[in-house]
Amino acid sequence: MGWLRLWPIVEFIVIVALVLALGLAAAIVFESFRRRFNHIHLEAHPIFEDPNSLKQVPCPYVFDPAEKYISLIIPAFNEEHRLPAALDETMNYLQQRAAKDKSFSYEVLIVDDGSADGTKRVAFDFVRKHTVDNVRVILLGRNHGKGEAIRKGMLHSRGELLLMLDADGATKVTDLEKLENQICAVAKKELDFGDSAASDSSSRISDIPIVAFGSRAHLEKKALATRKWYRNFLMKGFHVVVLLAAARKLFTNIRLKRWCFDVELVYLCKWFRIPMIEISVNWSEIPGSKVNPLSIPNMLWEMALMSVGYRTGMWKIRT
Repeated sequence: MGWLRLWPIVEFIVIVALVLALGLAAAIVFESFRRRFNHIHLEAHPIFEDPNSLKQVPCPYVFDPAEKYISLIIPAFNEEHRLPAALDETMNYLQQRAAKDKSFSYEVLIVDDGSADGTKRVAFDFVRKHTVDNVRVILLGRNHGKGEAIRKGMLHSRGELLLMLDADGATKVTDLEKLENQICAVAKKELDFGDSAASDSSSRISDIPIVAFGSRAHLEKKALATRKWYRNFLMKGFHVVVLLAAARKLFTNIRLKRWCFDVELVYLCKWFRIPMIEISVNWSEIPGSKVNPLSIPNMLWEMALMSVGYRTGMWKIRT
């Protein structure tokens, strides 16, 4: 008799669970379908403005010929306090390197992902100080996510080598030389020993699609004892992409906008058969991280979108 009284409650719980599961599945399918054309990127190009002359500067696109050797893309969301130190260190390194090597040219592209603090002001202060040719700012208006900020920066940069650098300075810009050296070595090998098209005398390093990932896996043991559980989870599963030289293929196809953009990049690299290099980089904990327990369900949501989108064929890869 007791079970008979409980049966309506059990039945109700089962029905609610089924409705929620079906609703979640429908939401995933609908959102995956909605993003099927996100890779076309027909939106208006951002406008660069020189804060010194107040004149507009032409906006490049990823398919334009490279004008710089290296572009550093820095996504920033509410980074008013952490951004200045990271930018000072970055600019000092780039200026010193340019002074030693006259062929070395660079740009820093700060992508403000809808910040509500003084990030925009800080970014434009650096443009005034270092000129719009060396430092540029893209304003996204509202918050889209780190992946979208990086995509936007990659699509509108001018370098042969494209590097993503976090605004908090957790990974030192000097450490990224290891990534650059490795990717250049592999690219030169491809140029020297590749097929006739790739080894043509007019070919440049930027013509070879290669991706390098900065890995923090070697720091995992120390991190387990010093970081919160959810940050350890994120660190264990997903390494941050810090250098990309295959932007023309990858960032014209990427659809994920937040935490799982690097997972989609790995998938696209495998689909295009783009060589991937993983290199250990130094990393330090900087107070003020945006990572929190809610980041995990957001990642799972994007992974579900990605799985449905590619498995069903809704997400077509542009070649």
